[in-house]
Amino acid sequence: MMRSMFAGVSASRAHQAWMDVIGNNIANVNTTAFKAGRVTFEEVLVQTLRGGSAPVQGGRGGINPMQVGLGISVNSVDTDHTQGNTQPTEVPSDLAIDGVGFFILDDGERTCFTRNGSFRSSADGTLVSTTGYRVQGRQANPDTGAIDRTQPIGDIKILLGQVMEVSPTRNVSLRGNTDSMSSAGYSVSAPFHIYDSLGQIHLMTVEFVKIDDNQWTWTLSEDSNPTVPVANGQIDFTQSGKCDTAPQPITYDPGGGAEVQTFTLDFSWITQFSETSMVSLSFQDGFQAGTLETFNIDASGIITGIYSNGQQKVLGQVELATFGNPAGLMRLGGGLYQISPNSGSMNAGEPGRHGRGKIISGALEMSNVDLAKQFTDMIISQRGFQANSRVITTADEMLQDLLTLKR
Repeated sequence: MMRSMFAGVSASRAHQAWMDVIGNNIANVNTTAFKAGRVTFEEVLVQTLRGGSAPVQGGRGGINPMQVGLGISVNSVDTDHTQGNTQPTEVPSDLAIDGVGFFILDDGERTCFTRNGSFRSSADGTLVSTTGYRVQGRQANPDTGAIDRTQPIGDIKILLGQVMEVSPTRNVSLRGNTDSMSSAGYSVSAPFHIYDSLGQIHLMTVEFVKIDDNQWTWTLSEDSNPTVPVANGQIDFTQSGKCDTAPQPITYDPGGGAEVQTFTLDFSWITQFSETSMVSLSFQDGFQAGTLETFNIDASGIITGIYSNGQQKVLGQVELATFGNPAGLMRLGGGLYQISPNSGSMNAGEPGRHGRGKIISGALEMSNVDLAKQFTDMIISQRGFQANSRVITTADEMLQDLLTLKR
């Protein structure tokens, strides 16, 4: 009789624990990237009243063991790491993971992991979580924009307002057509602009004049002083209308304190067919100084800065961590996880590769709590608790009846 009471007590405690998990799940139904908990039960040790015996050949058959259970206990409280829905926020620093993986965070003392990608730039430009943990990844080379994957991961800095230095023009390419049926002396011009070492714009014009079949002269002049050529030469075409002149190096003194610069003028995309003449700029590098205004992050975690001069440059890359057993991670609260002996070691790398999920910028992962399932579990938990409470009260009544036998 006491066994039944203890079984009821253990079951009531177990169902209370289940209700605690359900309550926490429902409380976090709108918590960003929250992962629901799940409870499993197990039978505790049983009391053996009689052991079993094997059949005797030619005699009696075998006898099964006689055992009475002693209740239940909580076997495990697992974390359900299935992905939650994605909620758009339109904030470029908000990140969601589409697939497997965790963001890597560091506070200088310990490394943590999270699925909550609500990130912001701190005062020093470091990309941080809302709790101040620094997001880990790789910083790009400030000059080339290349990411060195041989170096360990570290903090990511996005310095809004950072100045991009001037890049003087080094290459100019023209495209179009010069009419092969035009007569000698016919001309066509193409305007373009270049940047000097101080970022000043200089307007240029190339004029092409036909002198013979498959032969044209060209003259480059600055619009502010068109009477003094900057450079000139001849451009030849093959009998199939293709340009047969190598790119021309141009030395130009912009004045105004800027350096004398050399840029290449490429005619290789100009043709000579029996079509209307029209030549225009195809490509020109170089740009003025600009400041970093905003940034975007693509599916592979690459952070691209967008500057006021229209240029873009890679600033860094957010990396993700995966584990052999993510359910083995230890919860720290605040959506943070920590490595445990059963989670396996961290495997950090590029998003979208080697099984890692992709990054969705401007969005956050929602809680994966299924309210319908939680309310169903709540009903089952409540009924289980009620039934075991009846076991306790019934066992108590039987004890009371036993005590009254002497009367």
